[in-house]
Amino acid sequence: MEKTALITGGSRGIGLGIAEKLASEGYDLVINGVRPEDAVMDVLERLKTFGVKVSYCSGNIGVAEDREKIHAFVEKLHGNINVLVNNAGVAPLERKDVLETSEESYDRVMDINLKGTYFLTQSIANWMVALKQANKEHQSCIINISSISATIASVNRAEYCISKAGMSMLTQLFAVRLGDFGIPVYEVRPGIIETDMTSAVKEKYDALISEGLTLQKRWGSTDDVGKAVAALVRNDFPYSTGQVIMVDGGLTTARL
Repeated sequence: MEKTALITGGSRGIGLGIAEKLASEGYDLVINGVRPEDAVMDVLERLKTFGVKVSYCSGNIGVAEDREKIHAFVEKLHGNINVLVNNAGVAPLERKDVLETSEESYDRVMDINLKGTYFLTQSIANWMVALKQANKEHQSCIINISSISATIASVNRAEYCISKAGMSMLTQLFAVRLGDFGIPVYEVRPGIIETDMTSAVKEKYDALISEGLTLQKRWGSTDDVGKAVAALVRNDFPYSTGQVIMVDGGLTTARL
């Protein structure tokens, strides 16, 4: 049977870096994003050059109807799923101090980054269990893309930090629940990654990195994250379900 991966937020940034690596591993891809399909055609065509099937399903995972649509799309098109990569996420529209965070911003970030991820994972996990019960040889895994913000406090984007901390517990919960079915769940925790999302703070982090913020004095790349995900998907870490894979250049290493 063909191998299929669903990647949320897979048409740009870190998600696209992951998509490229999984395509190179021979996975057919279902890419989810909020942009219309005609706006991502160049990306889809590029991914198809790896010789795999690539399809796109637009939808906001923070909306229940869209989550149902995404699941139904994959099931109808492929009838199978091996990998779910929960990568879709948003930053606050406006960075505000923790004493000034609005409920509107909090709800928006949490609905997409955490609530949407939770319930999409729940839906896909139940399908993966059914596939495993129908065929003991079926292999699947779930990979959650969080952030160093899961443990590092940024007081001007508290809602983002809380959402990523919640994703960390989400990883552990699903790892525990799916362990009996042989379905591993991992968390990949990127640090400062060069993407369109971080372009606005490039000058700031260029200076901090040069001053020793990270042990490896460079920005992380989407390729760095993609390689980590590909290793997990290949089952290169067969005894590590529930674990966090750091991709942060040593930023979180404690130092004196």
